[in-house]
Amino acid sequence: MEENRNIHTIHDDGKIGEVSIADDVVAIIAGLAATETDGVSAMSGNITNELVAKLGMKNLSKGVKAVVTDEGVTVDLTLNVRFGVSIKEVSLKVQEKVKSAIETMTGLEVICVNIRVANITVEQND
Repeated sequence: MEENRNIHTIHDDGKIGEVSIADDVVAIIAGLAATETDGVSAMSGNITNELVAKLGMKNLSKGVKAVVTDEGVTVDLTLNVRFGVSIKEVSLKVQEKVKSAIETMTGLEVICVNIRVANITVEQND
């Protein structure tokens, strides 16, 4: 997904300076939180966490759209889940983890986390 690089001020105390954050940084936080959830194999159109170290953090925002407004953050995630897991349970865990990660790291309020399951993956045993 192509994202606009919108920048939002999350802190400005007038003394030291302001702290701003881009929508795509919020998307990366969401992508990391989602892929760390058991049952999620990857973001749709994304690589696995093992390759992130080699290719860079920007790849984690694929399959994620984060929109930050004055009211709060809305996140849309497109996931690939592992065969045999409860999609309902995994989705709920992802929603909770993404909401917590964004709110903890940025101080922004998360309004909603929408999930679309795009694919089921089957792990092959060697």
